[in-house]
Amino acid sequence: MELKDKILSSYVAFENEVDINSDVHEIRTEALENFEKLGFPTKRLEAWKYTSLNSVLKEDYSMFPNKCTSVELADVKKYFIHDIDTYKVIFIDGKYSPFLSETTHDKIDVCLMSAAFAKPKYQPVIKKYFNKVAKQDNLTSLNTAFAKEGAYIHIPKNTEVQKPIQIINFSTCADVSTMVQPRNLIVVEENAHVQIIERHQSLTSNAVLSNVVTEIFAEKSATVDVYKIQNDDINASLVDNTYVDQKSNSVVSVHTFSFGGNITRNNLNFYQNGEHIDSILKGVTIIEGKQHVDHHTLVHHIEPNCESHQDYKGIYDERSTAVFNGKVIVEKEAQKTNAYQQNNNVLVSDKATINAKPQLEIFADDVKCSHGCTIGQLDDDALFYMQQRGIPQKEGKALLMYAFANTVLESVKIPEVKSRITKLIAKKLGVNIGFDL
Repeated sequence: MELKDKILSSYVAFENEVDINSDVHEIRTEALENFEKLGFPTKRLEAWKYTSLNSVLKEDYSMFPNKCTSVELADVKKYFIHDIDTYKVIFIDGKYSPFLSETTHDKIDVCLMSAAFAKPKYQPVIKKYFNKVAKQDNLTSLNTAFAKEGAYIHIPKNTEVQKPIQIINFSTCADVSTMVQPRNLIVVEENAHVQIIERHQSLTSNAVLSNVVTEIFAEKSATVDVYKIQNDDINASLVDNTYVDQKSNSVVSVHTFSFGGNITRNNLNFYQNGEHIDSILKGVTIIEGKQHVDHHTLVHHIEPNCESHQDYKGIYDERSTAVFNGKVIVEKEAQKTNAYQQNNNVLVSDKATINAKPQLEIFADDVKCSHGCTIGQLDDDALFYMQQRGIPQKEGKALLMYAFANTVLESVKIPEVKSRITKLIAKKLGVNIGFDL
């Protein structure tokens, strides 16, 4: 049975676990019908021209895995940012782990989507925000159809969350391949501030496919910082769909660090619905072997006097392949827009591939928009200079790559996250450099 048919036939079993009389379930049913019509994306679609899911979709995935392996804190502590105090929303094989989590309802809500769907007190937020900014494309519709569990974060007006929130999804099944579909809803009200760290981690050698949807709503003057750490096992693939709705004077930044996994596709979409908005999208990708990472970004400037800043760095070795498709739309009403986009890539191997496609669609005339894309190799003269001063070639290459990625790293606001990313980069490059940039 093909995966699409298996998914459609499993929906009856899914309905036994949810309230089929709720408004949310009507949304689920419509989404399933949309997925049935669209199917999985193929390379015939322009947005998927350089990324094929065929090898991933051949697996016989379990749609509703049991929590396959018991997980102790000692087994997974290294995947946490554990040197600072944080709230934690942890899932194992798609199911909530109260033992590993630290949630709260003290002035803010850091809890579960399953609770938000079920309990009346959360319904005003669910009705106002759930599925309101997510697009109805193939994989987002699939996730919406099976939306049941994930992180629910609601930060009330004038509240600064005192510690970051970690959202981590572990996969453990040793006897079956698994497909999980986390659904996260993050609502940050007027003049509130929150920092979020997100990670997906496989603890098994079996194939894992994560199809994730996160909706972020930043109301007036809200500040939201999101850090996505993607350093998964080579048998794990990820499709990460993130949708951001911003109101006037809000600032939202998303940093994406893509180091591991088989196929990784990041769909990051910003919609500016107000004036004096700042949208920040930054990323570092370092891959090797036959890894594939695809960054698709969209910033939609709808109203005047707003800014967006995109800065993506990529380092590609061996036969790795990558895609950067960055799209900026400036509507006619969005005068005084300042939109910046930069994508720089280093091919360490002559067999690595990068497909870059910056796109600007500008319908306003009083704007400042720029985009740049470079593809090259490390500077041999700089490398020779360091070797002349006693720095070995391997460490010299690593230093050049650190410097190359530093424009992204320097904007990370949580020191412990910056330190962790620096160590992951050093490990990825196979060196031990005793300082942080």
